Parts: sequence; C-alpha cells; structure tokens
Amino acid sequence: MSAARMLVVAKAPVAGRVKTRLGAAIGMAAAAEVAASALLDSLLACTAAAGAGRCHLSLDGDLAGAVRGDEIAEAVRGWTVHVQRGDVFAERLVNAHHDVGAGPVVQIGMDTPQVTAGMLLEAASGTDGHDAVLGPAEDGGWWVLALRDPRAAGALAGVPMSTPTTYDDTRAALLAAGTRVGTTAMLRDVDTVADAHHVAATVPHSHFSRAWAAVGAR
Repeated sequence: MSAARMLVVAKAPVAGRVKTRLGAAIGMAAAAEVAASALLDSLLACTAAAGAGRCHLSLDGDLAGAVRGDEIAEAVRGWTVHVQRGDVFAERLVNAHHDVGAGPVVQIGMDTPQVTAGMLLEAASGTDGHDAVLGPAEDGGWWVLALRDPRAAGALAGVPMSTPTTYDDTRAALLAAGTRVGTTAMLRDVDTVADAHHVAATVPHSHFSRAWAAVGAR
C-alpha cells in the first residue's frame, strides 16, 4: 500500500447533477446510475491502493439523496469525508488538496472507473522524482494529479477546467509555479456513449460495466 493519501473529488450522483452530457443521450436517471457505479469503482481502487484510513473524499452534494448512496457510504467507511468549498471547480480542487493536509496526495475524480490500485501507486511513486505527476485524459483534460506537497495545488487556481486544453494549461501553471512535473498513463474519461462502451469493455467485472450493461438492456 502507498504512504500517499488518496483523494477523490466527486459529486453525489443525483439525476440531473452528474453526467448531464451522457444523460442527454440515455436519460438523466440512467446517467446517475452510471455515475454512481463509476464512483464506486474509483473508491474501491483508492482503498486498495492506500487503505481506508489514508483515503479522503471531497464531496459536492449529499449521499442521502444520491443513487446508490448507501453503497457509496459503505465504500467510504473509514475514509475522511470533506465538503467541497469554492465557487468554481479549480477553486474546489485547490481547497480539496488543502483539506487533506501535509504530505503526498494522489487525486482523481469519478470519470475513470477503469482506474486500478496499480495506476494510483504508479502515480504516487512518480513523486519520488517530481513534485507533481499529471495523467492526461484522451479528451485533453487530466484524470490524476499526484503532489508531493498539496500546497502545490494552489497553481490550479484560475486554470479553466473541462476544456480541450485543460491538461496543457494545468501543466503550464504547475511549471510556472516552479513545480517539477512528471506524467503517467493516459486514460479515457467517460463523457459520452462511445466513451462508456469503450471503458466498460476494458473492465468487464466492474460496477461500471454492470451498470452500463443494464442501461443497454432497457
């Protein structure tokens, strides 16, 4: 297990608040089911990588009204759960890293259910030779940010998120702040039907794959 802390920044999977782009194609209720399954897989990978006691969830929303909220609450048993703070997503990311406290941290979201403990450990080990490790996503964003010191996340303030250049912009902001940046494997975010088909096929025994198969069976 890693000595780094794991951090998941996520929204409670409530219909109409998550995966709205996917929801336009499959319905908002189904999209929330898919989002919940992706979050569950992400949480399980983090627990496997570091142990529940070294895992943090920065949450926007309330699990009490969320799809599969009870399962998600059980998955984060032993975790530290923080309420997201900030008006824009970049600000929320900065605050989430701050909330974890001093020491190495590996942060992901809920859009890459194919993530494994091994991938997270690889990102964590990259901070032995770099101040930060950034994992690119196929859509131009990024799926993981590992930091030796979470204060380095301050460089993200003002970086536009969810754009085709978010990875490049984030890397440039970190470098401009004097942060030595390494990289790790590229993954595909789940934003569209095509993304979901592709990712589900790569992790056939996951919560995500089962949820996506259920969508197709309706």
